[in-house]
Amino acid sequence: MFFFLRWFVLLRWLVLLVMVSAALPAQPALPVPPPAQDGPNFNAQTATQAYLDTLGAQKTAKSDAYFEGGYWLILWDFLYGAAMLLLLLKTGWSARFRDNAGHITPKQPLIDFLYVAQFAVASFVLGAPLAVYEGYFREKQYGLMNQTFWAWSVDQLKSLGLAIVLGGLVAMVLIHVVRRLPRTWHLWGALTTVVFLAFGTMIFPVFIAPMFNQYTILTDAHVRDPILRLARQNGIPATNIYEVDASRQSNRISANVSGFLGTERITLNDNLLKRCSQACVEAVMGHEMGHYVMNHIYKMFPFTLIVTVAMFVGLRRGMDWALARFGASWRLLGLTDPATIPLALLILSVFSFALTPVNNTLVRTQEYEADIFGLNTSRQADGFAEAALQLSEYRKLSPGPIEEFIFFDHPSGRTRIFSAMRWKAENLQAEK
Repeated sequence: MFFFLRWFVLLRWLVLLVMVSAALPAQPALPVPPPAQDGPNFNAQTATQAYLDTLGAQKTAKSDAYFEGGYWLILWDFLYGAAMLLLLLKTGWSARFRDNAGHITPKQPLIDFLYVAQFAVASFVLGAPLAVYEGYFREKQYGLMNQTFWAWSVDQLKSLGLAIVLGGLVAMVLIHVVRRLPRTWHLWGALTTVVFLAFGTMIFPVFIAPMFNQYTILTDAHVRDPILRLARQNGIPATNIYEVDASRQSNRISANVSGFLGTERITLNDNLLKRCSQACVEAVMGHEMGHYVMNHIYKMFPFTLIVTVAMFVGLRRGMDWALARFGASWRLLGLTDPATIPLALLILSVFSFALTPVNNTLVRTQEYEADIFGLNTSRQADGFAEAALQLSEYRKLSPGPIEEFIFFDHPSGRTRIFSAMRWKAENLQAEK
């Protein structure tokens, strides 16, 4: 994604997307390694290592290289984005965007919107070199990209259009809050931001996601009926399962429960159904149902509100200091000037970068809870291990504990496979 969305939208804190789709027959299950097969000497640790060894040294090294390269990209995304925002401020381009908007209309809300349109395009262009490398060529290098460069670029242009429209509306409202509530804008601004994030979570599966992929109702009874049975067993009022043609973009398997306040839906991607066994599909869907049953989306909101308020308190102090120090030289006219948007995003990006381990830990904790729920619901321990191995194409299997704490927003493959094998061992003993 281009940089404007990264800096302007904090939606990644809220949207627990897990995409899965397509009415294709599930593949045969991966062979269970002998040490992981049922038997009197079954041991969870030994079984876990046996599954990890099936990946092979070459694929493991490739997976590790891809994921570890992402650590540096987190840093480079932050530094490149910060440099880009500073460039817009120090060169006066940000102030020029405001002046351009003022020449078109005298109405302040429209000035704010037109500023964002110019800022979004500038961010898109300036961020293109790193975005193209990170989003296309690097994915192609590791065999994770199915799109042509043209098709990928069209998706990026769609994202730019969304950033202009949605970003412009958000900016209009937030700047209005600052104008109307100059003493407490940081508190009301934080609340407004969370409301917008909730709204984005609601409209995403219904209006935004279909702009990038085709969503249809899964009709294959062999795949659909066991999933709906699991849903009914857990009190989930699902009558349809959606499928999405994710293979248009990549070979990654995925699935998700998305939406909020009545727009929730369970979605599968065609890669999951093309590449995974029925046991794996059921294990993944059990995990996704765990997010719904345990109300993870709703539980995310209090955390998001607390963190957003803290960030906006820091934003207010940072803005006051920066405007006093640099406002005149950058031709910024105060907090209500839309030309200060790059400055606000720069300050927020510092907080967001520093909070990476906190955010990852919260999401990882919920993902682990959903893993355990999925195991108890689907009772497909080997299917769950199969899914973890499939995900290893772009997720490191065996990180160190500090590495997992800082960089992983999902449990590592080793953690997930061991959880499945431990569940398998304990249930084997209970059934004897």
